[in-house]
Amino acid sequence: MQQPGTMTPMSKAMQDCVEACMSCHSTCEETMSSCMQMGGQAQMQVMRALIDCSEMTRMCADMMMRRSPMSAEMCAMCARACDMCAEACMAMPEDAQMMRCAEACRRCSEMCRAMAGATM
Repeated sequence: MQQPGTMTPMSKAMQDCVEACMSCHSTCEETMSSCMQMGGQAQMQVMRALIDCSEMTRMCADMMMRRSPMSAEMCAMCARACDMCAEACMAMPEDAQMMRCAEACRRCSEMCRAMAGATM
């Protein structure tokens, strides 16, 4: 019998999703910094997508770690934000940082989509 107030350990899939979210968050933050150094070349659409994705992935990881009952819905929204960010980053295929970010976003989107359908 579980003690009141204790949480069950996170599943391996949930741990992997949290890690993917945090990795995506940090990659988006690095990419925003890179965009700011580019100056006028960075498009506002890309910056908005990076900001949205960065915030969503951090919040999604936080909600999973605290076992929020809204985690599944957040994972679904996070997957959408990651898809949008990956697409925005793909607009600059010559930029290696953008391509790293797009890949991190795609991986996070896949993991979140799977968690959105899982029982948390």
